[in-house]
Amino acid sequence: MKRQKRFEKMEKRSVNKDVIVDEWPEEGFVAMHSPNDPKPSIKIENGVITEMDGKKRDDFDLIDMYIANYGINIENAEKVMAMDSTEIARMLIDPNVSRKQVLEVTTAMTPAKGQEVINQLDFGEMIMAVKKMRERQKPANQCHVTNFVDNPAELAADAAEAALRGFAEEETTVPVARDAPFNALSVLVGSQTGRPGVLHQCSVDESTELQLGMRGLTSYAETISVYGTDKAFTDGDDTPWSKGFLASCYASRGIKMRFTSGSGSEVLMGYPEGKSMLYLEARCVLLAKASGVQGTQNGSLSCISIPTAVPNGLREVLGENLLAMMYDLECATGSDQSFSHSPMRRTWRFMGQFLGGTDYICSGYGAEPNSDNSFAGSNEDVYDYDDIYYLQRDYGQSFAIHSIKEEDAIKIRRKAAKALQTVFKGLGLPEITDEEVEAAAYADVHEDMPKRDRIADMRAAQELMDRGITAVDVIKALYDGGFKDVADAVLNLQKQKVVGDYLQTSSVFDSNWHVESAVNEGNNYQGPGTGYRLYKDKDEWEKIKNIPQAIDPEHFDM
Repeated sequence: MKRQKRFEKMEKRSVNKDVIVDEWPEEGFVAMHSPNDPKPSIKIENGVITEMDGKKRDDFDLIDMYIANYGINIENAEKVMAMDSTEIARMLIDPNVSRKQVLEVTTAMTPAKGQEVINQLDFGEMIMAVKKMRERQKPANQCHVTNFVDNPAELAADAAEAALRGFAEEETTVPVARDAPFNALSVLVGSQTGRPGVLHQCSVDESTELQLGMRGLTSYAETISVYGTDKAFTDGDDTPWSKGFLASCYASRGIKMRFTSGSGSEVLMGYPEGKSMLYLEARCVLLAKASGVQGTQNGSLSCISIPTAVPNGLREVLGENLLAMMYDLECATGSDQSFSHSPMRRTWRFMGQFLGGTDYICSGYGAEPNSDNSFAGSNEDVYDYDDIYYLQRDYGQSFAIHSIKEEDAIKIRRKAAKALQTVFKGLGLPEITDEEVEAAAYADVHEDMPKRDRIADMRAAQELMDRGITAVDVIKALYDGGFKDVADAVLNLQKQKVVGDYLQTSSVFDSNWHVESAVNEGNNYQGPGTGYRLYKDKDEWEKIKNIPQAIDPEHFDM
């Protein structure tokens, strides 16, 4: 058949490599409203919820029961559930209604009511609501620090560079499970070299992750996954109660943590129950609320290709982020998984979170190239840094990171690798050579690093756990090796676990170990002239304005 030439060329555009599908409600392939979603309802008798979203208490599944018992502010619930959902949606964007007033309403909503309110908002209105409903005054950001061979010197260098660029949190994981202690140790040393007070985690199995936190080798956790259907939750050995118990284990040891959820996970697991992704995510958010955790990491995350395959997909993703804020939780807003071949579509993915300004705009920006990202690749990685710097400069809007000079990156990367070399020597771990240190200062990916004996590293990582090594041993090794400033930073991180201030919602540290959280730096946005304004944060605005590519007008020949 003879083709129209323009259509022929358009078919070859990168966006047409993406997979999209029509809605299929029976199998959960619907983003925001399924004919099978329940209608909002509540009935309370003697202080007990006896009906929720059309279901009697005797028919509650374990998720319903957990939410009904612990997740909803029942004092206000019957009044709120009788309100028109459009009226509540208008409160979210009305500058004359404070965030506190909104929370008195939204924390009393059932999952179906929360979903119904979100369905009233278009994408632009959601951005306005996010500006008001995020927990902390100033947005922050989180990144991934990984490589495919778990090279410790490269991990430390990448962690230091990311910290210097401004990331408040860093997350690592492992291609090989036994490497986890080395990865946690490497990112601990690297992050505190780059900027004292950066929080970090190691995403592995929950038992190991908790042990690493208790030993002081990590400072927070977030990969405690919850799901919005009974069958998805009990397919393994998890229940809401086991997750709640795990949350209390972290909190009792002074370790910050949040749950992880996201639309599309139930579809991926095969248990969507014919419900919409937004409704099931509303249940996940209320599970987090009921468990008493500080917040949630949501926004589809590694399931992003599922909601973005159906209509309203990216609108739903921002909607579920907003839901977490409406239930008074800190929100790390995803954007950690590559999902599209289109550069434009990748940008659309984070624009709502960026313009709204969330607690953590990316929950997993790639601080390494995607070819070295053990989380399967991020929506944005190191090669996008300059685009991001231009974007926030263009908009006068903070992405919570800033540019650095090449010579400063080399310097901090070398220092971090050298500090880790000292720790490995002090703890009797396999040698990090001077050649590795120098390579880490200049490396882009793991292929740029000298090869290590991976078997020896895995054995030593296990021995590190068997020997009972803790952060105290790391501090001693750093101090004895001449890295007193890094030792002090790691020590301060342990002190903060005892103090417990950073267990507050949306907590991060500034460079002076001052905790910024929803408690002492709460978001007070209420229209123009209020809330966080980048132009008033003069130090940050100068960093964002003065990127290396900017030409000084004084250097022009006149």
